[in-house]
Amino acid sequence: MADRLSTTELLLELEPVVETNLNRHLATAKEWFPHEYVPWSQGTDFDGILGGEAWSTEQSKLSDVARTSLIVNLLTEDNLPSYHHEIAQMFGRDGAWGTWVHRWTAEEGRHGIAIRDYLLATRAVDPVALERARMVHMGAGFTNAYLEDTVLHGIAYVSFQELATRVSHRNTGRISADPICDQLLAKVAADENLHMIFYRNLLGAAFELVPDAAMRAVSDVVRTFQMPGHGIENFGRKSVQIAMAGVYDLRIHHDEVVIPVLRNLKALDTAGLTGDGEAARDELVAFLDNLDRQATRFTERRDQINAGKAARLAASSG
Repeated sequence: MADRLSTTELLLELEPVVETNLNRHLATAKEWFPHEYVPWSQGTDFDGILGGEAWSTEQSKLSDVARTSLIVNLLTEDNLPSYHHEIAQMFGRDGAWGTWVHRWTAEEGRHGIAIRDYLLATRAVDPVALERARMVHMGAGFTNAYLEDTVLHGIAYVSFQELATRVSHRNTGRISADPICDQLLAKVAADENLHMIFYRNLLGAAFELVPDAAMRAVSDVVRTFQMPGHGIENFGRKSVQIAMAGVYDLRIHHDEVVIPVLRNLKALDTAGLTGDGEAARDELVAFLDNLDRQATRFTERRDQINAGKAARLAASSG
């Protein structure tokens, strides 16, 4: 059956699951307003046509890594028009699928609004550099490489990506040292978590319908996973800074994103796999073992570097 379902047939088979989970989402999601999480009273005019004060680094209360992480998170959210295009192309704009596409887009839209307003009101970032980075990033757009594979690849990707984004937002809030920022990003993370549950439930239904194809999609996605903001200028350097601060690293990716989704789906225990499904699971297990080893090496190396910095600081202060 896995190899006999066309994309159209699969979308039709999953539509009742979409409708059920859309109704669950609408009943669960809590309305919130971005403007309530922005300290507007801290805002002042910038230089330019209003003749305000030019931005300078010392105006920001955020650490360098918190600022970097917030900028990466914001630029990622900024590419929403491309994301909407991709999922509308993948799922369609009719029926329950279309209702979800537009609801998801509307909820995601407030994330960028809220984060940008917070950053500008608190003078946390250089507004000129931020706008230029937005133009560059959005100018490149975003293409879901998995559309060239199957709809299942797309569903698998967003199942992991939404959780990864939730973790990134939540940990960024925690290191910000600003209760307002932490509270704001907790609201954003709550949205992302509900989105993850929606997609994960679809993926679970796909495992029941087409287990071999679902396993292939999950294996391919996990083994080649990239964050949606990977096209951000200097993303590699920024990712290292974020990882070194423990906001999002290989250990977090393995322990808090990949494994929880796989465990919930019982993917590694899926019965009845044949042929390519079994091969995909074997590839996934081998990859997870290697990812775990890489994560351990990274955290050990980071601990050594941080211990060295602490020792040098203690020696210099003594």
